[in-house]
Amino acid sequence: MSAQRLDCVFLGLSITSTWGNGHATTYRGLLKELSRRGHRVTFLERDVPWYSSNREFLELPYCTVKLYSSIEELKDRFSRLLQRADITVVGSYVPDGIAIGRWVAETAKNVAAFYDIDTPVTLASLRAGTCDYISRDLYPAYEIYFSFTGGPTLSYIERSLGSPCARALYCSVDPELYYPEAHATKWDLGYLGTYAPDRQPALQKLLIDVAWKEPEARFAVAGPQYPPDIKWPPNVNRIEHLPASEHRNFYNSQKFTLNITRQDMIQAGYSPSVRLFEAGACSIPILTDTWPGLESFFEPHFEILPVLTSADVTSYMQMTFEQRALIGERARRRTLRFHTSAVRAGEFEAEVNAAIERRARAKRESRSALKPSPTAAVI
Repeated sequence: MSAQRLDCVFLGLSITSTWGNGHATTYRGLLKELSRRGHRVTFLERDVPWYSSNREFLELPYCTVKLYSSIEELKDRFSRLLQRADITVVGSYVPDGIAIGRWVAETAKNVAAFYDIDTPVTLASLRAGTCDYISRDLYPAYEIYFSFTGGPTLSYIERSLGSPCARALYCSVDPELYYPEAHATKWDLGYLGTYAPDRQPALQKLLIDVAWKEPEARFAVAGPQYPPDIKWPPNVNRIEHLPASEHRNFYNSQKFTLNITRQDMIQAGYSPSVRLFEAGACSIPILTDTWPGLESFFEPHFEILPVLTSADVTSYMQMTFEQRALIGERARRRTLRFHTSAVRAGEFEAEVNAAIERRARAKRESRSALKPSPTAAVI
């Protein structure tokens, strides 16, 4: 438990629904562990139809969840909450995020931060002038820029965009929700992810083409928004939406799981998907595309299996049970040591406390500069 209790406010895309987004899973794990460390947490979520019709709950034991329908309602109901908070965090993809960010910068009396769960996508849309949840003038206004992407991107955010403090706060897994279970194997290879045009060629090559070539093998693709014109092989089980409560069972029903990365995240590097840590916590061996920094999270060919072609996939699918189990167990050990929600909560807490101390030090120095010198001569 932290020595200093923090009052934390998050304005995020969603915590109540995992439909079509990976944000809710991240927020649930992080906020639960912050609560365990003794901090008070409030989550403010825009009430939108696509989440309200796929909502998994409205109340949580570890944080207070409040819905709002407009910026006006947000300001009317929660201005005092922000003024009392030690830390206010605005997340990526929050509707009207630019207007909300400016309001937070003006209203919050203490630390204001941004949590970018989509950093490479954010930077690409910022360059294109299409980003609607953060603008260039907000980078200096957020005292901490938490990022799902680490590596050289952090220096770029500070040097080129003016962030005073950019820090990696990677995705993570809750090991109380993700762990190995003995299941009858349903699928030789599974994939979990919302449709994305830039991921589809890799999914075609690394799973769909393999399924056509291996008609006796069984495959699964879970996630919404796939176009109806995709031709799925008969041995691919399509699951339109898989609630977070069923993810563990999904992983544990596979021999291998497939990870595919968005192109912006491949180019930036150091952008692990939460699916890596979920599968790793379940001891399921992971086949993944490659990107800079992958070795910072798992050791290739020892804890994770890189694949470039469909032939790579079919080759790994010939591994024995013992070989698969060894790869999966190594991934689980690495995940539990470095990539849990508890680890991330500790990192978040340390950065917030450091920002609070920087503020206190700046105030002390300012007051000291205003005091007259006791040795000044009086004429």
